[in-house]
Amino acid sequence: MSELATPSRLDGMVPDRGTLLLYAVALNTEVLVVLLYLLMTGSTLGMFGIYGMIWVTVGLWAIYRADPSPTDPRQRRIAAAIAGAYFLVLALIQGLIAPGPTLAAQLGLDSASAVDASLYATGFGTTIQGPPGLVPAVHYTGAYVDVTLLPTYAIGYGALAYLVYATIIDAARASVSGLLGLVSCVSCTWPVIASLIAGVTGGSASALTGVASALGFGASTAVFVLTVTLLRWRPFAQ
Repeated sequence: MSELATPSRLDGMVPDRGTLLLYAVALNTEVLVVLLYLLMTGSTLGMFGIYGMIWVTVGLWAIYRADPSPTDPRQRRIAAAIAGAYFLVLALIQGLIAPGPTLAAQLGLDSASAVDASLYATGFGTTIQGPPGLVPAVHYTGAYVDVTLLPTYAIGYGALAYLVYATIIDAARASVSGLLGLVSCVSCTWPVIASLIAGVTGGSASALTGVASALGFGASTAVFVLTVTLLRWRPFAQ
């Protein structure tokens, strides 16, 4: 009597021929877009651009391949709230979201802002010159909040949050508390720790200048890729 083959945890991570073809087309398109961008803007790729494109590519792949388990609406809302809080923590530490001049002055974070918040330029702006992945960036400066959206971190942290969302659902299905599942998932905390270390060792509060060196960006990129890999493995999946 022949034994039935049991599915492996890695089966969902090995793409078929059609998926490989899709990946090839997507990567070729990405390379062409980056080359066109470099020609149009006169920017250079450099290590920052390479790392930035790794974040974007891996993040989009993770979002595409993620497949949260079915569950009831209440559990989805809880998982979404935890994942949203996770993204917010990463965004605050990285400097994607920061207090505006008025709020900073009220909190005592920036005494210079207390002079007159109206002197600060507010509204939307863009940055298109620089390494791909870190730009094009969209900024919003308001009296109470500053927001900077860089493709690298917006897509990368969004992918991590989505994978955490799937992980929390898996944890609940495995009879583990959603919050306990997030705490137990050590890899979920690595990006937070890496961002904190970058800030302590000289990272700026500005997201555009938060990458202090190619070495620091390279280390955070390695942490990001490893975290995506482990979360994509779905440690709590049944």
